[in-house]
Amino acid sequence: MQADGSIAATLGAYSASLGQFSAAAMDRARHLTTGLPLASFAGKSALARQVQVLVHRLAQNGLLEYRLSSPRGETDVVVIEPQIPEYWPQPAKLGNGDTIVLSRFAYLRRRGNEMVLESPRAGALFRIGDPAIAATLATLSRPQKISTLRRQSASLNLDLLGLLLDSRILLKLDAKGGDGLRPNEGDGDLVLWDFHDLMFHTRSTEGRHANLLGGTYANASAVAPLPAVRPHWPGKKIDLGKFSAREPISPFANLLRERHSIRDFDDEHPLTLAELAQFLETSARVLSEWRSEANFDGGPEVAYSTRPYPAAGSAYELELYLAVSNCEGLVRGFYHYDAGGHALTEIDASPQQLQALSTAAVFAMDASGPPQVLITIAARFGRISWKYSSIAYSLILRDVGALIQTFYLAATDMGLGGCAIGISNIDLFAKMTKLEFHVEGPVGQFALGRPRKAPAAG
Repeated sequence: MQADGSIAATLGAYSASLGQFSAAAMDRARHLTTGLPLASFAGKSALARQVQVLVHRLAQNGLLEYRLSSPRGETDVVVIEPQIPEYWPQPAKLGNGDTIVLSRFAYLRRRGNEMVLESPRAGALFRIGDPAIAATLATLSRPQKISTLRRQSASLNLDLLGLLLDSRILLKLDAKGGDGLRPNEGDGDLVLWDFHDLMFHTRSTEGRHANLLGGTYANASAVAPLPAVRPHWPGKKIDLGKFSAREPISPFANLLRERHSIRDFDDEHPLTLAELAQFLETSARVLSEWRSEANFDGGPEVAYSTRPYPAAGSAYELELYLAVSNCEGLVRGFYHYDAGGHALTEIDASPQQLQALSTAAVFAMDASGPPQVLITIAARFGRISWKYSSIAYSLILRDVGALIQTFYLAATDMGLGGCAIGISNIDLFAKMTKLEFHVEGPVGQFALGRPRKAPAAG
């Protein structure tokens, strides 16, 4: 807090400017270190409005948590940790006649010395401070009426149940809701997801959790790095070198050896639209389409396609979205690649969203500037999970690996540069495409452009 009324929040190397406020608002803000009741700035006074602006700015930066205390305030029943910047606690209303059940995506686990309640669908996780809550959650594995729960527990906290309902950790069942099992999560597309697949998708990407992510070297102090090449197994070796052809090497083998990641691009001589079209045709265009009956009695006829890379069960669930920053002949923007029609369709994304996507790629690659074209590989998840159980998401990741290798080889063959990117923001993509994150979402990225030439020696 500065003398001119400006306030900033810092956490390690991260800093966020929060704006200028009155002395009274700054004095109220000091209470945030111990806890500021939401009701204390719910009024219409100038002070209340200022504090509300400050608190919401903190929330947008993921710098707040929310405490639900016992009636006397001596202990925290639950502490809510937001996992997305937009989270704000809004308890859903519940009456005695309402029936609720625990979501099949919810799970309770130990984190250090704490118990936390989470769900890949939730915008926040709940640190549980009262063991009685865990017992209540256990009863909610089956649908329960609020009136029944109240009779069983005099200390039932309806505010907490409302917050869990708002976070989709609990579900409210209507007369047509059935028993609350798999088909009835309130969203038909979720029927296609297994628990572990949805959790892995949300926790191994950016956008829907607040955990550390990427190259953090979290285990460096506990475990030495493993060697680059595995130590030899004991026993007799068969030397394959004498069987390997030395020369001449085939064009394909030479292409494999030349392939490498390129992170810096020549923006004075960008990729052209014709080159981009050739790259996409070589690596991702639909080559043919066909139909076949599903392999079970009474199964429907299923449509399939053939493309230049392999895919599990010929599902070809992967879709390409191109964030174009610098491509000769193509306007800067966000596009979907129609692999069947070999065409680009522009999607209405804001300049701020495009900038956020590009900035994240630069950071992930540790590059000097943005890629000329950033390809986001998204999956239509239901295309795989309609058929496969327990292995659906792992099959998608295998397909991503096959496509990325195809991208690398096509780029190398054309004299272009490319680099696979190991992280993507599923929440940002959902905002740009208006698609639910569990319907179609990012599973990989690839930067493409004309390589920057190394400076001449001398």
